[in-house]
Amino acid sequence: MNTIDSILNATSSTGFAELDLFSVIFNFGMCVLMSFIARLFYIKYSTSLTGKHHIGTVIPILATIVFLVILIVKSSLALSLGLVGALSIVRFRTPIKEPEELVYLFLSIAIGLGYAAGYTFLTTMITLAILGMIFIWLSNRKIDNKDEYNLILSWENNSISFERITNEIMEMSSSLKLIRLNKGPINKTASFLIVPTNETGIDLLIERIESLDEKIEVNFYESKTNW
Repeated sequence: MNTIDSILNATSSTGFAELDLFSVIFNFGMCVLMSFIARLFYIKYSTSLTGKHHIGTVIPILATIVFLVILIVKSSLALSLGLVGALSIVRFRTPIKEPEELVYLFLSIAIGLGYAAGYTFLTTMITLAILGMIFIWLSNRKIDNKDEYNLILSWENNSISFERITNEIMEMSSSLKLIRLNKGPINKTASFLIVPTNETGIDLLIERIESLDEKIEVNFYESKTNW
């Protein structure tokens, strides 16, 4: 009871606890800097076939928003209680399509939390260590991808079944891995990592896929990274 009274008395005069302005500005600058470094890492080393720059833009924005939220919670008890009530009615429906995206989003949240809480040195060291591990791990991987290609298809929902498309691809490929499948209100988009059976298999595969539906969009990209 005494603890609650002391908190209320500390914030009763102005409604806000005292904050060190220099510390807040410095930590905010570090938060922005480290989140942009994380963004560059994601854009450069991510294996996502689509949406790299979209997710990359979210990383620093999310980190700064979390920083602001934690700063409000620290400075004002009344605002923190109101914030809890406001966020309790928010529902997030955006699906996380790849675990890699989730890792970077959690990293951006951790960056915002760490710097807002005042753990400047610890947050900086741990963030750099995590990014360093990602860099070392990717640098030491032996990637033989001269025969691997990223295949991205887009077609209307009711025009052709996904199973029929995958069967056609499997017949012309020695290896097939589904990376992502998106179903929109009008179109479906699928991303695959494939290894054609031979050098001429790419052209033949494109012809067979396009024969299923003349409106289907087919895109091939050489694979450069693989988690």
